[in-house]
Amino acid sequence: MPFNFPEIEIRVLGCLIEKSVTTPDYYPLTLNALTLACNQKSNRDPEMKLDEKNVVQALDQLRIEHHLVWQITVPGNRVPKYKHDLPERWQLTEPQLAVMCELMLRGPQTIGELRTRTERLHPFNTLEDVEATLQELINRTDGAMVVKMPREPGRKEPRYTHLLAGEAAFNTAPAEPPPEPARLLVQAENERFTRIEQELAVLKAEIEAVKTQFANFKKQLE
Repeated sequence: MPFNFPEIEIRVLGCLIEKSVTTPDYYPLTLNALTLACNQKSNRDPEMKLDEKNVVQALDQLRIEHHLVWQITVPGNRVPKYKHDLPERWQLTEPQLAVMCELMLRGPQTIGELRTRTERLHPFNTLEDVEATLQELINRTDGAMVVKMPREPGRKEPRYTHLLAGEAAFNTAPAEPPPEPARLLVQAENERFTRIEQELAVLKAEIEAVKTQFANFKKQLE
């Protein structure tokens, strides 16, 4: 089951999953509530600034093209509301849905981070439970939904990421160490000296221009 969802559609799905569990009294979501959830600053990486038009376009794709979202009319409400259908469409268990939701909303994470952040959606008793759920998502017979990333330089633990946007690209090049404080001071001094030299060159050129003008003026008086 290859995936190639745009980032906005992934954010919309993640928000619908999250709010269905954390704020059930307000779920399904109106367009306004869903847009606010997508632009939420907490528990989101990256942060987004979507307008309702962006969200409507994503909803239409998810409803019409992928059949992952339903638009419903709630008695007593004047505006339509939206709900996801991922457990049925993708045959996801509650633990799997919780893990996918956090990966969709926050990007690559370690097992420990996932255990902490999924607490609101589904409490995992141990790190081994989280890892087992990740393995289930990796070993799906219809295609992996998650992949384990190579351990990055400077990190003690590997991270996991979803594959809803397509195959993940990994940067395995070693990261350059940050420059020493002394080197930063030297760089700052060098930049200051260069700036002073440039300013002196400008002043010198201006003085030469004034001298030339004065010489020409003097000749006119002779």
